Amino acid sequence: MPARAPDTADLAKAIRAGDRATLARAITLIESTRADHRQTAHFLVQELLPQTGKAVRLGITGAPGAGKSTTIDALGAALTAKGHKVAVLAVDPSSSRTGGSILGDKTRMSRLAIDPNAFIRPSPSSGTLGGVTAKTRETMLLCEAAGYDVVIVETVGVGQSETAVADMTDFFLVLMVAGSGDELQGIKKGIVELADMIAVNKSDGDNIARANVAAADFRSALHILAPRTPTWSPPVVTFSALTGNGIDDLWIKVTEHKAKMSETGELATIRRGQQVKWMWTMLEERLTARLRSDPAIRVRAKQAESAVAAGTLAPTLAVEQIAGLLGV
Repeated sequence: MPARAPDTADLAKAIRAGDRATLARAITLIESTRADHRQTAHFLVQELLPQTGKAVRLGITGAPGAGKSTTIDALGAALTAKGHKVAVLAVDPSSSRTGGSILGDKTRMSRLAIDPNAFIRPSPSSGTLGGVTAKTRETMLLCEAAGYDVVIVETVGVGQSETAVADMTDFFLVLMVAGSGDELQGIKKGIVELADMIAVNKSDGDNIARANVAAADFRSALHILAPRTPTWSPPVVTFSALTGNGIDDLWIKVTEHKAKMSETGELATIRRGQQVKWMWTMLEERLTARLRSDPAIRVRAKQAESAVAAGTLAPTLAVEQIAGLLGV
């Protein structure tokens, strides 16, 4: 006999009260693939919607070795010391292949891991980036309803994950590190074009001069890129996650950005657009799930796949045939 789905009203009440254990259970419910769990999760998010939207949503990315986890740990600890409640979520589209980074996230953020005003949650293992980000968005709303006023979303994947995180946050921080020999590679990858701020980490000891040079290079590079909004010109700063020097300045820039974007109404407009993108992402996920779960469609899709690989069926016609089975 299947386990009884938890009562939505009870879950919502406990989450509003800030019960961490219930929040963790509710996120597990969101991550579940069981149809009854998903239905309960949808009702839960809907019920908690009025308590969401008040947090600062901060996205953070950076190349391997840029010190993302150390930065989040230092920034999060500084914020909880000021009375904030901080939730850290990770978007990792590779987790289904690597097994995720649950232990890594906890150990690299040693201060936040034991901070009662912080909550760390890695992304669920999922086969698609869309599935990961849809669940991360729902998790973000639950954390906001639980009273977390700062939600940090870390992208630990590559490629499209940066765009996905930029599309679900208010402020996108790109971390760079000097002395690696590829300071401007971010320009080529297009990541910097998404940035609301570039922060050069490890500006300490003998590396301070190199960090300053790297920051100057990024400032020059940003001059040839059109800012995402005329309201905000992305600044370039240096800091040290290790010593904590400059950490407070990072948060000051985030709050300045929020104040300016709120004043012009752009923040509200951006969030409305993000909600619509979220809807389409979930719809695409639902259609993909149907493709994978329906036996008849799965068999026909496999046949079409073989024919396309063999060169006997055009991909466009294969799509038409499979879409026809879905009635679209």
